[in-house]
Amino acid sequence: MAHPFDRSKFIGDLEGARSELHSAADLGASLGKKPYKRMYLVACGAPNGALSVIEYWTQKISKSLEIRRYFPATLLHQDPPSLDEDTMVILGSHSGSTTETVQAAKYLQKQSSPTLSITQDPTSPLARNSDFVLTYGPGNQGYYAALMLFLSFVSAFLEEKEDWVLNKEVLTSLKSFPECLAETFESEEINAGEVANRLKDKAILYIVGAGPVFCTAYVIANCILMEMQRLHAHPLEAAEFFHGPFEVIDAKSTLILLLGEDPSRPEAQRVANFCKTHAPQTILYDSLSYPMNGIEDEIRPILAPFILDAALYRVAEHLASLRNHPLTLRRYMGEVEY
Repeated sequence: MAHPFDRSKFIGDLEGARSELHSAADLGASLGKKPYKRMYLVACGAPNGALSVIEYWTQKISKSLEIRRYFPATLLHQDPPSLDEDTMVILGSHSGSTTETVQAAKYLQKQSSPTLSITQDPTSPLARNSDFVLTYGPGNQGYYAALMLFLSFVSAFLEEKEDWVLNKEVLTSLKSFPECLAETFESEEINAGEVANRLKDKAILYIVGAGPVFCTAYVIANCILMEMQRLHAHPLEAAEFFHGPFEVIDAKSTLILLLGEDPSRPEAQRVANFCKTHAPQTILYDSLSYPMNGIEDEIRPILAPFILDAALYRVAEHLASLRNHPLTLRRYMGEVEY
């Protein structure tokens, strides 16, 4: 059985981020007054996934701000000529020492683009090579902590630049976000154990999400099930499900299908309708099933991917116990040269 969920420690790990929400918003408002034309988002792994949600909503909200998301190595090798004083670059790394992200930050210091890094430690290499830094302090919940500061900063930035009218609701919701996540972990305890039992011997898993919820599919498949459990898991974009992937699906296939509350929901619902007939082992997670206490109704669609992530992370903790494979165990990462 997985170790019991420790509510007080979990919320404590997010207190640093919560205490910095207003600082992030103030910085976003200040920089939002400047004549930036572009915002580039740069990170590896899970932080890159979180930034994909920021990318989705910024593209939906903004009429004038160009937004792109990069893996750090891609940014370095592409070397886009648009990296100038009109381009704000946001970088993320929990440790602040992710090799590619630090390399990107150093490269950007030679450009004229201002940089903001969001990380755990203000003395980290990433922080030292950035123009602006927001930090959330020690703890094991860097994914959610960074998201809180990303969102607080960008929401205030957009309020200044694009007349985004829900900045106050974003800030109010983020203040309640740690408790909301904790309630999700607690409410999923029985279901998480049951789902883990269903998944522990599967040869391959498909995680399907649409729009910003694809973030959760990506993070759970790549950063949790593959990296932390060495399971063959593949994230699928619901909008592309019927353009190739569904041909490998049959009655024996195991899919985890994620439904959010944003405009892409019909894309995921279409997959759900197909799976009712052709993939009966599909496991459905619908954000509408979670009360999200303290989250403003207008902000639920923005935070829904992370509520679903919390539900599935608890499944991963149960899988780690059932498979006797701790989530911290690595074969290559940090162990060999690569």
